[in-house]
Amino acid sequence: MMGRTLGRFGISSSSTVGMLKERIISEWPKDKKIIPKVANDVKLINAGKILENNKTIAQCKPTFGELPAGVITMHVVVQPSVTKTKSEKKIDELPKKTPCSCSIL
Repeated sequence: MMGRTLGRFGISSSSTVGMLKERIISEWPKDKKIIPKVANDVKLINAGKILENNKTIAQCKPTFGELPAGVITMHVVVQPSVTKTKSEKKIDELPKKTPCSCSIL
């Protein structure tokens, strides 16, 4: 959703960031190429900080003062998790071989 407004959500300040992410996912436009499926696919950024799922909205408000009508502007970044294929998992399980060696003389 590059540079577009997702919408205004009325949400309680006692709600968690994870709850807000779930709401964003449920209202995400279905015509977009990238669609978040779970809360961890979504990153919310406010005042330069990535918000943690377990924090409440009240805990995430900027410390520099209240905005009119309790408005908080957040950036939404979607990063869908990538699942590895079986062959990629097997490669990850193999011990790593380094082409370099250390010699002590």
